[in-house]
Amino acid sequence: MKSQCIVEYGKPLEEVVGDIPTPTGTQVLVKITHAGVCHSDVHIQDGYVPLGDGQKQDWTRGRSLPHTMGHEIEGTLEAVGADAESLLNGRKVGERFVVFPWIGCGECAVCARDQEHICNKPQQIGIQVAGGYAEYVLVPHPKYLLDASGVQAGLAATYMCSGVTAYAAMKKIPAVFEGESILIVGLGGVGMMGVQFARAMFPTAKILGCDIDESKLEAAKAAGADAVYNSSDPANIKQLKKDTDGGVAAAVDFVGAEASLNFANGAIRRGGAIVVVGLFGGKFSTPIPLIPQRPFSIIGSYTGSLGETKEMMELVQAGKIKPIPIEERALDQAEATLNGLREGKIVGRVVLTPQG
Repeated sequence: MKSQCIVEYGKPLEEVVGDIPTPTGTQVLVKITHAGVCHSDVHIQDGYVPLGDGQKQDWTRGRSLPHTMGHEIEGTLEAVGADAESLLNGRKVGERFVVFPWIGCGECAVCARDQEHICNKPQQIGIQVAGGYAEYVLVPHPKYLLDASGVQAGLAATYMCSGVTAYAAMKKIPAVFEGESILIVGLGGVGMMGVQFARAMFPTAKILGCDIDESKLEAAKAAGADAVYNSSDPANIKQLKKDTDGGVAAAVDFVGAEASLNFANGAIRRGGAIVVVGLFGGKFSTPIPLIPQRPFSIIGSYTGSLGETKEMMELVQAGKIKPIPIEERALDQAEATLNGLREGKIVGRVVLTPQG
């Protein structure tokens, strides 16, 4: 099978041709039809996340090269291991599924309470083990195959990262009172999902968006944002505070850069919350006395659990989440797509089509 792989950190992906994997034990084999390209893949390819002041967090550990990225996976069940037959629970070869990739060790207390996504010994598909920039992928257990019926092909794959990441982040927002506002900071693929999930989960709130890209602001308005602000203009933070009578109840930062987090911090009202999702990089500081005086909270959010992913898919399948823009590209366009993400030129989500 063909895969697009990291062969050296900081270098372009290369095509690697190998055998189609054979599932053993509880493993199942999925023939990939779509694989989303996520901004975190940029950091994996680079081998680090910038921490600010020239410091870097090493992202090369926990995997061997060549490595196949891709954690937003959709496809059909191709084959099952000998011990997987009794675990299919009605799933059949040839049927279409999305793959939950945020897999842990399966043995620790964190995994036991359905928080595999933050396990200290992760085995995440596309992150530590081979993922979706390929024609096939091994999945360790049938329970990670989720029903995708009724969801647009290609779009379904994106819910396995950008979707569940947005959904889980919204679940971390404290109480939002009627008529208050929620700000989505960064309107890329995940941020656009954030607009949709905020709308569905907080029906009485006003949903605002901000970005430095006018095309993304227009896309957010078309997707249902009540108002949008160009965060590159310092005057807009004052306008936002005026429009919201003192600030938003919560701001969800899907960028995770110094500028985006500072904008989020300036946008919240007293007692508001910031949920940080993005990994763009940098540092954040604030005077300690202001934390109790305002008072506000900063919460981190990393993808979501298997249970949250199932909840999220129910919302999607019920038609409560408006589709984000999706562009399909051939598998060999993975490198060009990653570069587009680096340059901020991708609107919505790009999904690769390994089967042509």
